[in-house]
Amino acid sequence: MKMLTTARKTLTIYGSALTLGLTAALASAPAAAEEIYTWKVQSHWPGSSSSYEDSLVRLQKILEERTDGRLELELYEAGSLFKAKEIFNAVSRGILEMGTISPSYAQDKITLAGIASGLPFAFRNVWEAAYFHQGLGFEQMLRDEAAEYGVYWATDKVYPTEMVVKQPINSWEDFTKLKIRSSGALQTFLTEAGAAASYIPGSELYSALDSGIVDGAHWGASQGAFSMGLYEVAKYHVQPALNIAGTDVIIVSQKALDKLPEDMQKIVKQALNEQFWFRTNEYQYKERITLAKAINEHGVEVNTLPDEVQDRLTQTAQKLWDEEGKRSDNAKKALDMLKDYLAELGYL
Repeated sequence: MKMLTTARKTLTIYGSALTLGLTAALASAPAAAEEIYTWKVQSHWPGSSSSYEDSLVRLQKILEERTDGRLELELYEAGSLFKAKEIFNAVSRGILEMGTISPSYAQDKITLAGIASGLPFAFRNVWEAAYFHQGLGFEQMLRDEAAEYGVYWATDKVYPTEMVVKQPINSWEDFTKLKIRSSGALQTFLTEAGAAASYIPGSELYSALDSGIVDGAHWGASQGAFSMGLYEVAKYHVQPALNIAGTDVIIVSQKALDKLPEDMQKIVKQALNEQFWFRTNEYQYKERITLAKAINEHGVEVNTLPDEVQDRLTQTAQKLWDEEGKRSDNAKKALDMLKDYLAELGYL
């Protein structure tokens, strides 16, 4: 009888241990199965840029939160791993899982890059550019071209580039007398339109305006002008914008995206889609409050260009547009779509 009791106790102990072991194994199984993915992300923004924090760090936090820590973004600011113009190729080859670029850095691959970078004097309001991308299908056209290189393309935001001038522009003659600090395609556009546009480094811009070397300049829009102190010497903020464009893009390696579980792929794509709308609206909000601050603190006035000036600038701009349309059949299709859209809006 004593032996039987001992045997029962032994079986009970073994049974309890087995139950505890199975429970522990089952509890730990899901955790072991949840692989953590770490992506290297090279940005074209320096760490001091507001977009580095507002766009890239924001996306990092959202993806880590929504995947319960299963997707970690390892961020590298401009120049850390690759030069800005090398980021697209690095993502295309899968060396980087993600990056941020300007479309202009991928012009040798993406024939729509020039249109994406912002044709001068096309859109006059941010919502028009946003709808062109997301409502009329331009974003998908960009995505399809990038897909040929194994890249998932997602525009971060659309935003304006606007001038400040020392004297208001009230006529075409006023415009053609201007000496303007500019750069890139906009410098070509302003020169061909009749102004004298030249490049001046940012470090010399304030003194150039203050001393009269130039009469006006663009450095982003109101946020850029305010941060550079330009409103202290140039009291007129010119609208409409010289261009409104998807100047910043988030690109993802399709190989890296395909390696994620299906639920995480959906999270990434949804987060990128939300990013476009959130950042576009947030940027516009910050533009508005910054301009209001400039008006209140520095006596800045908004100088809306007369219709005659806007019409002439549009005519000059269209010559540059047509050059972009020659890059490919896809570019011509996008340009025709843009022109039809602008005609519907009453701009052409």
